[in-house]
Amino acid sequence: MKLVSKKSEVEIPTASMADIAFLLIIFFMVTTVFSATKGLDFKLPKDEDEQLDTETVEAAYIKVHPGGAVEVDRQPMALDQILPYLQPKLERWPDKPIILYTLPEASYGDMIAVYDTLKQGPQQIGMEVTNIGIPTHREIAQYTEIFGYNPFD
Repeated sequence: MKLVSKKSEVEIPTASMADIAFLLIIFFMVTTVFSATKGLDFKLPKDEDEQLDTETVEAAYIKVHPGGAVEVDRQPMALDQILPYLQPKLERWPDKPIILYTLPEASYGDMIAVYDTLKQGPQQIGMEVTNIGIPTHREIAQYTEIFGYNPFD
């Protein structure tokens, strides 16, 4: 006797697939946090009729020549005269920029002597010189190109 076996077709049960997809959609919608984007917080300036008093403050220029000669704002000065000259200017504006320019022919020691003199401000005049800048030759060339003159000439 021969037994005839029925071959059943292999099939994936998809009857509950729609139910599972619907449950997943509900799950993700419930667990997702919706955040409202606030954007940038900034304050706009108030419209005021009053004008602010602003004044332009020019830097004090110190030029160191070869041999230790020093010019402050194009006036020849000795090292011990620099701080008394700067004191009234620093009292008016404590963060006044001091630009210390050394000619290429001048020695490094001459520049350091002027820098040390400026750093002795608290002992000599009771004020600290905080804003000292030492420009490069490229910065001076750019300044001359932009403004049309070199403050150290």
